Amino acid sequence: MNHSLKTVQQAEIMDNIDAPATPRRRLPQWLRLQLPTSQSFARTQALLEELKLHTVCQSAKCPNHWECWSKGTATFMIAGDRCTRACGFCAVATAKPLALEADEPARVAEATRRLRLRHIVITAVARDDLPDGGAEHFRQTVEHVRSLNPAITIEVLVPDFLDRDESIDTVLAAHPHIFNHNLETVRRLTPAVRHRATYDRSLRVLAKVKNRRGDDIHTKSGLMLGLGETEDELLQAMEDLRRARCDILTLGQYLQPTLRHLPVVEFISPEVFARHQQTAQAMGFIHVASGPMVRSSYHADEFPAFATHGNGP
Repeated sequence: MNHSLKTVQQAEIMDNIDAPATPRRRLPQWLRLQLPTSQSFARTQALLEELKLHTVCQSAKCPNHWECWSKGTATFMIAGDRCTRACGFCAVATAKPLALEADEPARVAEATRRLRLRHIVITAVARDDLPDGGAEHFRQTVEHVRSLNPAITIEVLVPDFLDRDESIDTVLAAHPHIFNHNLETVRRLTPAVRHRATYDRSLRVLAKVKNRRGDDIHTKSGLMLGLGETEDELLQAMEDLRRARCDILTLGQYLQPTLRHLPVVEFISPEVFARHQQTAQAMGFIHVASGPMVRSSYHADEFPAFATHGNGP
């Protein structure tokens, strides 16, 4: 996709949610981070460069990557760094993807071994150009990671695979502990925020996983707040996730990665996030992470629901 076309699409998206394309708003105090400095950050960065691995931390301009890398953790992004979709919130490049790298699963596993991770999150760009959406690449990566670190807890954060049953089954065949697919936003805003994705398709993917594996797997999803959703719409989205038997929920503040992306409509206070957490817990989610800096994989290794989960092949 050329730059001019993407710029036009972004402008159309902004019009769809009635938000002007203005410069980014000043961050409230609770979103201003003090960047940590440690030798662990440099070691993690060097390791990723040596093994030629992509992370969602870098590609999606995650605000937490300084902290995570300083702790020696990262969310690995497989199947390249070029996405076939152009979502209005996401900083990952939209371009024609390159061929899959056959040795990438082994390189991810080696990084996992060297970092001595207890929990790994494996995500990927959307690969709508592939017949299986990249599902087999996920399976191979999970299996390589487990072969080098049998005790690790494995979380996959997957695209929707266009709701292909065979792709979902391929990923499940690798026996990840957590199957994560983000709803991202409320129903009304989905067409403007998520390119080619649909609200109901995402719910179907999560429901299929529970129908196939039941309590042997945790399902997880996340939403970004501050894109213009109402509280009633957010509550409806959480109820829809529970109907799909989603176990774990993350709620975080949307932050505009560049001026070409959707603007922030509202900064949600920590107090409101805390209230949403209580509401979600009352709905029956077994674990809820809710706060301005929460992201789908942020502190994922600290979630108590994962630490006590012992399923596997």
